[in-house]
Amino acid sequence: MSQVDKIYGIHAVESVLTRKPENVIQLFLLKNRKDKALSTIEALAKKAGIKCQSIDRKKMDERAHGNHQGVIAEVKVSDANMSEGDLLQLAADKETLLLLILDGVTDPHNLGACIRTADAAGVDAIVLPKDRSAQLNATVRKVACGAAENVPLVKVTNLARFLKQLKEEFVWIVGTAGEAEGDLYSESFSAKTAIVMGAEGAGMRRLTREHCDQLIKIPMAGSVSSLNVSVATGVCLFEYVRQQATKNNK
Repeated sequence: MSQVDKIYGIHAVESVLTRKPENVIQLFLLKNRKDKALSTIEALAKKAGIKCQSIDRKKMDERAHGNHQGVIAEVKVSDANMSEGDLLQLAADKETLLLLILDGVTDPHNLGACIRTADAAGVDAIVLPKDRSAQLNATVRKVACGAAENVPLVKVTNLARFLKQLKEEFVWIVGTAGEAEGDLYSESFSAKTAIVMGAEGAGMRRLTREHCDQLIKIPMAGSVSSLNVSVATGVCLFEYVRQQATKNNK
């Protein structure tokens, strides 16, 4: 279901104007600011037939709860742009598949960073539980720098059941846990893999953990016991990417 939301920040707004300009309802620019970044956004808006409204900093600050960087777009957005059934069909059709499953990531900044990282790693889709996840608000979209409009997102009602359905399509479910015996760099990923990241502190829920085919950990050499979830996500996703590239080059 579509709704109207705000997207702010240079990269996030430029991305939506480039990829989905038809979703932009109106655009607000900081009055009297003239630089290359805003000129690019103005040019994209003009090309798409979108009118730009110049407003002062006080009004900009009132419209955005964060660093808007002088640009705010009101856009039509959707909380999820792929259904459970469509993702299961994709899993059945593809020989190589990479999914990111976020179990309980409730901080908008972490969710946005995970989405941005997933886009960079070429993830086929991100799976989120409906009842334990940050919402795709303006903060998430700004941190994601346009990736929220590019990576397919799927919200599932019952994550444990969905993991079981993925396994029926021969997707290997890899969970991350600090106490796991398996080491990220000593294990080999399947061509069709779903990497599950749990919430910071609490980790994965019990049922989620029970539906994983394998648990792995990131080896830690320093004094800290864990990484930020978005950093850990990047480490795991790009190890999958590295392994697949190595296999393809043999």
